[in-house]
Amino acid sequence: MPRLTLTFDNGPTPGITEQVLDVLEIHGIKTTFFCVGSDLLLPQRRELAQRAHAEGHWHGNHTLTHSIQFGMSDDPRLPEREIGQSQEILGDLAHPEKFFRPWGDGKISQNILSAEAIRYLTAGGYTLALWTAVPRDWEDPNGWVDRAMRQIRDQDWALMVVHDQDTGAMAHLDEFFERLAAAEIEVVQELPPHATPIRNGQVLTDLTHLYRADDAGAPQFQIGQSKTTGSDKS
Repeated sequence: MPRLTLTFDNGPTPGITEQVLDVLEIHGIKTTFFCVGSDLLLPQRRELAQRAHAEGHWHGNHTLTHSIQFGMSDDPRLPEREIGQSQEILGDLAHPEKFFRPWGDGKISQNILSAEAIRYLTAGGYTLALWTAVPRDWEDPNGWVDRAMRQIRDQDWALMVVHDQDTGAMAHLDEFFERLAAAEIEVVQELPPHATPIRNGQVLTDLTHLYRADDAGAPQFQIGQSKTTGSDKS
């Protein structure tokens, strides 16, 4: 049976996330919300995140500002600011594994991380949560469900990203869950191992597709490298 882990990015959004949580409850589905740290400084948004947490959903870190990809910057302080400060804002809402998802505009590329960001994640014991399915609901709010179903059927276990934002896309969330049930697709909360190449600070697979390892002086991160060695400059 195909499996799906569904995650939400860029919320919570007042007026939208309440409806999303209601639909999740109706269908008995638990998920993970990846939040932009600066958004959680706004009281209404934090209250929604607290409601989601109380209802059994998980939260992850989706950078502080959602404004720059690590591979596009040479600022060595960027990981501490975009990852560390966002994690502090998440506070007790954060999942114990310290889930982190970089901003990539839905694309896996060598721009989404940097050597400095990987060092920060391994040293801090983070779990890097990527994605394997992106129906681009923000671009096609009325047609994303068809695309999502196709992407799920192409995989044994998909990790999908949608967005609890004010685009109109979440009006189709109930339909999406009905179609998942009809197709006998199991929805689980756990993150699939193949989409978490760093887990609890340990590098589990090759990372060269996520940062520019061929740049002069860029380190090669070895499979099995842990937070003990991940922070060493090489």
